[in-house]
Amino acid sequence: MSMETAPEQALAWHQAGIGAALATVIETWGSAPRRAGAQLVVSGTGEMMGSVSGGCVEGAVVVEAMDALADGQPRLLEYGISDGDAFAVGLACGGTIRILVEPVGAAMPVEMLKALVSARAARQRMAYVVDLEDWTRRLDDSGFAARFANDRTGVEPDGQTFVTIHNPPLRLAIVGAVHIAQALVPMARVAGYDPVVIDPRGAFGSEARFPGERVINDWPDDALREVGLDARTALVLLTHDPKLDDPALHIALKSEVFYIGALGSTRTHAKRVERLTEAGFSEADIARIKGPVGLDIGAASPAEIAVSILGQMVQTLRRGA
Repeated sequence: MSMETAPEQALAWHQAGIGAALATVIETWGSAPRRAGAQLVVSGTGEMMGSVSGGCVEGAVVVEAMDALADGQPRLLEYGISDGDAFAVGLACGGTIRILVEPVGAAMPVEMLKALVSARAARQRMAYVVDLEDWTRRLDDSGFAARFANDRTGVEPDGQTFVTIHNPPLRLAIVGAVHIAQALVPMARVAGYDPVVIDPRGAFGSEARFPGERVINDWPDDALREVGLDARTALVLLTHDPKLDDPALHIALKSEVFYIGALGSTRTHAKRVERLTEAGFSEADIARIKGPVGLDIGAASPAEIAVSILGQMVQTLRRGA
């Protein structure tokens, strides 16, 4: 388990009456194994879920977390991971890691944790902010724009404000269950996306072609309404059939999706622009569409085109349009 479910697990253990302490990596130097924001939850019975260091210091953190549950005090821990220990967990060299341990209830307010878990369930972004000197805490969904954009948990330049970024998981909606989609789905999953494939043509969008994946055999506009499009969603259109692509574009251009990519030649895209202009979309709206889709890396095969699309998605997410 990663940070993906750490707050939920902490709340569940607290509500079950066994107690929970949340340990969060706040800073790293060198090649520490987990980045800032990685979380480990420790229960009052010594059970642990998650990871702050890939095994190097977990044992020590559990001991500290049990002490924190006993005395109700948060603590800041710092560990140096030696080159030898680092090598044992598959790293080339060691590093230093700082970890914040907070017992739920005594230090981290239960109502605040509940509000955080609710925001996460509703796919609302949230920052959990702790002053490391006076231990005041708050939730903030409006500041820290750069941190949200880059998924960057960390300590502010003042050295005392620690911000944990909780962004909704990234999603990818693909319209068109074609060869490129078959390559793009597993690649996107590795990169941290939750993919869904949409194609009303049952022969294309079949379990055999996309084993274990979510496939919606419905028209794109209905399917996308079901999926719900937000600022943590990318949309890729791979059919170059206006009957399928255009209804999806009409919905996407009115949403906050961070990426819209559409397959097709320059000529196909020019016709698409014409149709969207006639439908009343502005030049700025239409400019959001990456068409022809993908970074210009000379991709030839479906798998290479998938790489170019995923690369462009990452570039748009991290560097903006």
